[in-house]
Amino acid sequence: MRSDVRTLLALEDGRYFEGESFGATGTRVGEVCFNTAMTGYQEVLTDPSYRGQIVAMTYPLIGNYGINSLDQESHSPHVRGFVIEELTEVPSNWRSEMSLDEYLRKWNIPGVKGIDTRALTRHLRTRGAMKACLTTEEISPEEATQRAIEGEGVIGMDYVREVSTTKFYRWDPEDKLSAPWSIAASNGGNRRALPPIKFRIAAYDYGIKENILRLLRQKGFQVTVVPATTTAEEVLTFNPDGVFLSNGPGDPAALPYAHKTVHDLMGKRPIFGICLGHQILGFAFGGSTFKLKFGHRGANQPVKDLRTGKVAITAQNHGFAVDADSLPSNVQITHINLNDGTVEGMRHKELPIFSVQYHPEAAPGPHDASYFFDQFAELIEKGRDD
Repeated sequence: MRSDVRTLLALEDGRYFEGESFGATGTRVGEVCFNTAMTGYQEVLTDPSYRGQIVAMTYPLIGNYGINSLDQESHSPHVRGFVIEELTEVPSNWRSEMSLDEYLRKWNIPGVKGIDTRALTRHLRTRGAMKACLTTEEISPEEATQRAIEGEGVIGMDYVREVSTTKFYRWDPEDKLSAPWSIAASNGGNRRALPPIKFRIAAYDYGIKENILRLLRQKGFQVTVVPATTTAEEVLTFNPDGVFLSNGPGDPAALPYAHKTVHDLMGKRPIFGICLGHQILGFAFGGSTFKLKFGHRGANQPVKDLRTGKVAITAQNHGFAVDADSLPSNVQITHINLNDGTVEGMRHKELPIFSVQYHPEAAPGPHDASYFFDQFAELIEKGRDD
């Protein structure tokens, strides 16, 4: 491990931090953001929603349980850089297959440790999200700051095309990947049986996490994953019972093709959207989004259901929000974030369509909201009865 290599994290406003290198070496520029989850760094690294971003973990000790191939949310990491305070160099977990340092080197992603992540987080909360340059090169803080200013951020960026599948595929056709994990099954014992398939759905891949696909199968859905650019007409040719809109990266305003497709599907099939899918649905309704000051990323965001008064602690990862004032009168806001009052859920008053801004599948995070997959099944069942 090259712990003696000086590494700079320079923000576009001139603030910079110095640390030590781990993972790969080199220079990366992207929007820097922070995640407040205490566990789940591997799921964070492999979440396609982080495409184009440098992620800082606020929890101070990272890498203690290593990396394993079963907990990935996609086939590869998507972050541009990784920022932590303290690295565990010798992971301790019976499921670990490699260290975090080895993993980042394998995928050519630079990391920096020894950063005061609390100071970084407070700065971003005060000044707002911004671009940053993470570099192991022998350059000055001023030059690194200039690279941050000139580099790509998130506003106006369509990263969905980079992470979406390029072809239709059936998720887990042999039911080998979707059963709930258990110690017994991991040691060669019997897996918990999956329920019979009740509904066939199309899932738009804007950057879909695998735990979403696992949970959909666990709730009785047969899932066909389709590219983000698939038109409504192409999806309707195989006559799905419902349509799911996934999470994903980038600016939701930069996806007019997705807005049109979802608008064209409204009234033709039940629709359930999460995260970016929720924001795309907001555009399809005729609304718009705005950029949050520093985003919601972590496993501890409180959300209130306005219909029941119940509060759930939720997992989130987004930097934009649906503008409540932009929504038409036939759309009901069902959930709000208790920290800042932003829209966290909505439903159409006449059509079988609903969405949430947060992640019911968690990974990592609490399971308070997993019931939304059941509600999607109920919505489809009700449509059949009608």
